[in-house]
Amino acid sequence: MMYFKDSLFKFLITCSLGFILLLPTTARSQQTFCNPLNISYRFTLDKPSRRTAADPVIVLYKDNYYLFATASGGYWYSKDLLKWTFVTTKDLPFEKDAPAAAVINGSLYYMPLNSHIIYKTDDPISGKWEVYTNTFPLSIGDPDFFQDTDGKVYLYYGCTNNDYLYAIELDVNNKLTPIGKPVKVLRGDPATRGWERPGDYNTSTERPWTEAPWVTKHNGKYYYQYSAPGTQYKSYADGYFVANNPLGPFTYSQISPFSAKPEGFINGAGHAATFMDKYGNYWRVVTMVISVKHMFERRLGLFPVTFDKEDNMVAHTEFGDYPMVMPDHKIKDVSELFPGWMMLSYKKTVEASSSLETNPPALAVNEEIRDYWSAKTGDKGEWLSVDLGSVSTVKAVQLNFAENNTQLFGRDGILAQQYLLQYSTDKKTWKTLADKTNNQEDLTHQYHVLKIPVKARYLKVINYRVPGGTFAISGFRIFGTGNSAKPAKVNPFDVVRDASDARNVKLNWKKQANAIGYNIRFGVDKDKLNRVYQVYGDTELTIRSLNKDQKYWFAIDAFGENGVSKGDTQ
Repeated sequence: MMYFKDSLFKFLITCSLGFILLLPTTARSQQTFCNPLNISYRFTLDKPSRRTAADPVIVLYKDNYYLFATASGGYWYSKDLLKWTFVTTKDLPFEKDAPAAAVINGSLYYMPLNSHIIYKTDDPISGKWEVYTNTFPLSIGDPDFFQDTDGKVYLYYGCTNNDYLYAIELDVNNKLTPIGKPVKVLRGDPATRGWERPGDYNTSTERPWTEAPWVTKHNGKYYYQYSAPGTQYKSYADGYFVANNPLGPFTYSQISPFSAKPEGFINGAGHAATFMDKYGNYWRVVTMVISVKHMFERRLGLFPVTFDKEDNMVAHTEFGDYPMVMPDHKIKDVSELFPGWMMLSYKKTVEASSSLETNPPALAVNEEIRDYWSAKTGDKGEWLSVDLGSVSTVKAVQLNFAENNTQLFGRDGILAQQYLLQYSTDKKTWKTLADKTNNQEDLTHQYHVLKIPVKARYLKVINYRVPGGTFAISGFRIFGTGNSAKPAKVNPFDVVRDASDARNVKLNWKKQANAIGYNIRFGVDKDKLNRVYQVYGDTELTIRSLNKDQKYWFAIDAFGENGVSKGDTQ
């Protein structure tokens, strides 16, 4: 349960997700956000023209959060994890991938992969960095610095499809020089760990890439997190090994992958960094996948992380691309972060000013970021509208602009997207929901949350300017409350573990009235079904990401425009 100050009007409701929330008469006292993160994704310098950011690190330093990511030409800072300001500098080599960033003895350090140079600053907002050392002896992939509570510093690293991931202590008093020999921590084992198999649906027999180590200390234990099977796959996820010492020995956690988002609007929850916010809440900033124009076409996401009573680490990705609350206090339960605003736009009737034959309007509302609608031009006046079918309560809109036929590279001279967002109850009288006709911020996953919800049946976005190419949208996503009944409960359902390959399981269930989709929840403990596989429309699913020798429990929840019906565990 969430607690607000006595001065706020308290009104108790049970929301459609089964969470109990306290709301003021108009809007929540805390802001919400929606993945993918709405930051200024840079166009890559190489062809084909595409935006991307990946391999993120967020560090809290001197009351600001700093976000570093591959192929971004700079970094960002924020006071609240919501509004980000971009910084660039000639002092850092931004074209090197997967940087490490960490606070060590009160200063901020930075190191890209395969580099012998470590950088340092006490004023990252200024963009002024100095070379701390240019003689670091190891050339390594995906580095991660970690300073323990006793002051000792460690380096965790590795990016490979045939080798180990490693750990080594560094001399904090001697330019972070390595001490001793690297310790082998883990190697990919797809024959046992199904989630490490490559492919969107873990169907490939190739060797996986195990990469992106990140260590978090909690209750005296060290969580060595790592990614597999590859950054281009929907299945990109993170597992962990745990130890009582920073150099191990480490033991595999059977709840792995603890961070995964294989389906939904945008997928992937790998190559990530776990950090604590100002209030003591854990978060995980992750790499999310598009990988259409190029395998390295990616975005960033943010998920809450908790530790249960047995110290299992869990990244919460259920409804992970729906609106989420950004807390301003230490939460008591992760349910506080989910306001229960449901999807209203899935597969609704869509009209457009014009459309390319290969990119029809329906692709803007099919909950798949890899698809997109495109107008024939990028001219002012091109538009797209969604009919919700009936007058509904709209609480938030996420506009995901796509890049179609762009020839843009880097950041210099990129014009911001400009548009007008409108709503109507009768398709005759239109009112403004958001006026971005003079927008100067280059943001492409624009999220509009309404302080006071509106009643609307129709929503329309009208183009005023595109950065380049045509006016295109991969997701016209509308959240709120519809008019249909709550979905019926899924019960019973069939679960069949593959006798010839225990990494696979097949589930079947019956379609439920008023359900637009289903969350298949599963886990290694009957009372902790923390992994989630979300599907829209389907009534069968094959999951190929199980640990071979582990027993699992399953439940299937039906969700629709008016809430969620939790399923029984079996």
